[in-house]
Amino acid sequence: MTRHATHAAFALGLLAVFAAAPARAELINATNPATIKAIVESQGWPATIVSKAGDDPYIESNRNGLKFLVLFMNCEDGKMCKTLQYYMGFSDTKDVTLEQLNKWNKEKRFARAYRDDVGDPVLEMDVDLDFAGIPRENVGETLNTWASLMDSFREFVFEK
Repeated sequence: MTRHATHAAFALGLLAVFAAAPARAELINATNPATIKAIVESQGWPATIVSKAGDDPYIESNRNGLKFLVLFMNCEDGKMCKTLQYYMGFSDTKDVTLEQLNKWNKEKRFARAYRDDVGDPVLEMDVDLDFAGIPRENVGETLNTWASLMDSFREFVFEK
């Protein structure tokens, strides 16, 4: 085998190794609200970033008429956030009992329900994006889980 053929075989071998290696997933963290906004919008939901001096930012959105927030949490001076919290509540029903909410929490995973300070039933789901973050696809999947939980919670709150 000639020297040129040896180099070519080596190059082809390297190419095969790199082609077989999985592509590195883009890791998403909570430091840039615009990135999270883009992921929410990729679900087909509108998203507006709200940022007020001295407060942590959040995103307002809705899905099928269900309004919700994406809260940026564990932030340093309103920036460099580490976690997210998906949040929604219903102000038009106050007759959900604590016993019912305890039943929800016992039977459901990933989100918790409670009554807020004015008695409204609310639902929250935490997403930890600390350190290097998680793959973009996983962030999208948390939104799919959240969508399912929002639908279930609406049915639960308004069932008669």
